[in-house]
Amino acid sequence: IRERGAVARRVDVDASLPPIVVPGRILNELCAHALETLPEECCGLILGERGARFGQLVRCRNEMTRRHRADPGSHPRDGSTAFWMNEGDYAHAQTLAESAGVEVTAVYHSHVDVGVYLSELDLEYAEHELFAFPNADQIVIAVQEGQVVGAGLFQREATGKPFAGRAIVLTEH
Repeated sequence: IRERGAVARRVDVDASLPPIVVPGRILNELCAHALETLPEECCGLILGERGARFGQLVRCRNEMTRRHRADPGSHPRDGSTAFWMNEGDYAHAQTLAESAGVEVTAVYHSHVDVGVYLSELDLEYAEHELFAFPNADQIVIAVQEGQVVGAGLFQREATGKPFAGRAIVLTEH
């Protein structure tokens, strides 16, 4: 619970930072997933390695609406304003990564009818001590009125450091 008058934490895209280049096939998959899951947020993982951070996208199911319906007290938000990755889906992604000798390089999700930023809830999730991918970047796809309107990648210089947001641009590959 936030104290009265307290300002919510959030990280926006910093226009002074150079944009991040993401291969077209990955960005297209991200955007397609975000549009297909409307009116709920999408979520998933990206597998890669140092030289090729954006190798493979693995979709995960958003379980937040199911959790909200089962226990609205513990989960006051539904899938239209939050996400909870299906544990089996992300375990499958980890197995894929291990078998391919790569790692989870990014966690992604969409925002519906709001902008590109890491919200206070997103930050709590990414900074939690039990978060399975502490070194992963965070990608947010913004969808408004049924169209993708922006994308950003949020990364840290090192584990435990604050996130900085950069715009995402497309490459032909």
